[in-house]
Parts: sequence; structure tokens; C-alpha cells
Amino acid sequence: MTTLYRNLIDGELVETGTTMEVLNPATEQVIGLVPSCGADELDRAVAAARRAFKTWSKTPIDDRRAVIQKMSGIIKENADELFRLLTSEQGKPHDQAKGEVYGAAGMMAAQSTLSLDDVINEDSDTRLSRTRRVPVGVVGGIVPWNFPVMMAMQKIAPAILSGCTIVLKPSPFTPLATLRIAELIKDAAPAGVVNIITGEDSLGPLITEHADIDKITFTGSTATGKKIMEGASKDLKRITLELGGNDASIVLPDANVEKVAEQLFWSSFSNAGQICVAAKRIYIHEDIYDELSAAIAEVAKNVKVGDGSDQGTGVGPIQNKKQFERVCELIEDAKENGYKFLTGGDVDPSGTGYYVPITIMDNPPEDARIVAEEQFGPVMPLMKFATTDEVIQRANDSEYGLAGAVWTGDTDKGVEIAEQLETGTVWVNEYLHLSPFAPFGGHKQSGFGAEYGVEGLKEFTYAQVITVKKDAMI
Repeated sequence: MTTLYRNLIDGELVETGTTMEVLNPATEQVIGLVPSCGADELDRAVAAARRAFKTWSKTPIDDRRAVIQKMSGIIKENADELFRLLTSEQGKPHDQAKGEVYGAAGMMAAQSTLSLDDVINEDSDTRLSRTRRVPVGVVGGIVPWNFPVMMAMQKIAPAILSGCTIVLKPSPFTPLATLRIAELIKDAAPAGVVNIITGEDSLGPLITEHADIDKITFTGSTATGKKIMEGASKDLKRITLELGGNDASIVLPDANVEKVAEQLFWSSFSNAGQICVAAKRIYIHEDIYDELSAAIAEVAKNVKVGDGSDQGTGVGPIQNKKQFERVCELIEDAKENGYKFLTGGDVDPSGTGYYVPITIMDNPPEDARIVAEEQFGPVMPLMKFATTDEVIQRANDSEYGLAGAVWTGDTDKGVEIAEQLETGTVWVNEYLHLSPFAPFGGHKQSGFGAEYGVEGLKEFTYAQVITVKKDAMI
């Protein structure tokens, strides 16, 4: 029997008359039914959030911290159930799903310690001026399918810590673990503070344009982000957009080939490449290109592609059919143009499950679609470069600016190059590390605003300046 999941609205678990099917991408079998909400359910959730905001915004911050920490503890206590459910709907291997669930809980606990202290602008004999942060109001959160638990919690935690309330929409492809968390945390916060509703893609624009939602926080594609920005402009909603990336890694000739090969592999192929900051363009200095490309291809030979619930699987399926078809299209384009493959390239579209073999390209041209476009799948183009100036120019020649990395035995040189890359995050000799205390956001068309850290928390607030004239006549 297929499990029927419920939404969380105003502290109650709610069903709807219509439902959506959720598939396991490894088997293409239905594994759950979730409510398909429209304007009526959204209105109810927003009204609940608006009512709750009146008291939640005035709740002492230590009490708000305690609620977030309680939610974090509940997620940890139920992690074994949650990571298995996450694998079944998203496809990622169990160890990666476990990392996401525990990571989400840890991120919430860490973010609960953040503060937005008043800033004294002037304290003179005649005047006291200070800036305080006040919560924006009701937040609409829209979450993608690649990291559904992490992305949901990284929107809920700062929103409610700031004093806002939230209406969260998971992706229709991956709502199950989030709805199970909603059931588990139902009583952790006052009714209406956290509301989680599911629906088709058509629910997103209703959230963006809802008159009683004050802020939108969205993670997803740049194309959708532009639509959200347009919709939010009608009543000047505040927005945070964490969008796409075509992230470049630069490997200098002094890099240790043996040590860096496996790290580079997983920087591209974790979560089947479905990570906004995955290494999507890898530039290797010509002096070590042949040796390192062969070493990366050798790593690929020992990685199992399969069902994420099977022991030993390293790379799972693409999460949904639409993205599977897009990745297949990019691979076919590369084959039609005669580009060389070091591994992979042969996809069986008739098989069960959305599986793409680990595919590594050997020095395709810069204008190849597999290089110029964000692949968001288990595809890694490797390219040669000769000079530092050349590779910096090539890395920056993109509409995106989310993340990047430099790999070198000389960290000073790595930092020098990092400071010239036009991205919001640059790693030197590591990858995929995000801190709950450091802001994360994109440059150019990779986003608007920031998540994590104090800068991310400020995104859910307005600045209010209060000035007192000390010697004023009364």
C-alpha cells in the first residue's frame, strides 16, 4: 500500500482532495502520495503564518533558539528513517543521504547560535542612534529536489530565528522526507510558525505573487529565479535567490596528482553531479593533464553506479526524467560533434531507472555545450590550459558566478588566483565545504542575496534606525 503523506498547516496535519504521485528514480515506481495544493490551501497556510507572526516576532530570541534546537534534535533522533526515505525519493546513496540529514540537523543547531546585535551609529552628548534588525514577516520558501532536506531546513532555521514565520514548498519530485519531518516537528513550534505545503510547479507562482507573503527565498535554476524576481517585483517583496552555477576548478602544475584525482572526481560526481557548486568545468595544466586525466578515469572505474539503497553504490540515478533527458541530450550533442570520451557516453534510455554512466570528456572545446552549459549530472569535462592568465579568463567567461576551486601545492598562489575568480565562493585545495557561519551566495546570474551566517540571517530582516535627541525640549 502506498503511503499517503500530509501537509502541515497551522499546527495540524492536513490532507487534500487531490494528490500527486512521487516516484523512486531508481525504479520509477510510485512510493508515496502527497497533497496537491492550490490557492485555497496556500491562503490557509499564509493566514496561519500571518497570525502566528504577531506573537512569534515578539518571542524572545532565546526561546526561538530553543525551538530550532529542538527541531534539530528531532531530526537527529529520526535520522535512520529519514535518510532511507530520502534515498528512495531522491536517489542518492545511503551514505550521502545520511550526510544530508545529519548535516541539516547540525546546520540548524549551528545557525540557532547566530545573533543580530544592535549597532550603535552615534552616541554623543546630543544624540543616540542605533540600528536594530526587525523581522520581515511571512516568508515563502521554495526548495529544489537535489538536497531537499538540507535546503528546507536552511530556509526554516534562519527564517524563524529572525522572528519570521514561513510557508515552505518542497519540490514535487522530493517532498516525502520533508513531510515526514513536518509530522515529527509539528508540536515543536507554535501553530502557524512553520507551514509546509506541497503542490505542482504551478504552486510556486502563487507563492511568489501572494499579497500576504513578504519575502521569497528560493533555490533552483536561474531561469526560474528570473521569473520569481519578476513576480516578486509587483509588490516589492524581498528575495533571496540561490541559482545555477557552472563552477570551474583550476589544477596547477604543482598539484599532487595522486592526492587530487579522487577529490576532483567526487567534487563532480557526488550526488550524481546534481549539486549547484559541483565542479562542472575542470581546467588542468598541460604539464600534468595526461597523467591526471588518466588518474581520474581510473577512479571512475572503481565507482558503482546503481540504486542508492544498494550497498556499495557510489553514484545513484538522476533524480527525475526531465533532468535525465537533458543530460542525455548534452552527451548526444558531444558524440555528434566528435568529442572524445575517457569514460561513459553510452546511455540506455530504455532501461529502468534514470541512470547515466559516469562520463568524463577529454578536452572538449570551450564552446561545447557540455562545457558552456550547467550539466547537473554525472558528466565531467576536463580541459587543458597553458598559463594562469588564460585559465582565469576562461573560468570567468560565464554568465554564472557561484563557486570555484584552485588546486595547488602553493596555497599563496592558490589564494592569488582565487581572488581573481568572479564567484561568491572559492575553495583552495578542497571542495563542497559550506559553513553555517559564512555567507553563501552567487555573483552574476548565480543569485541574489546570501544564505548562511549573519549575512544570511539579515536577509530575513529589515534595518530600523532609532535616533534619540538627548537635549530635546519636552
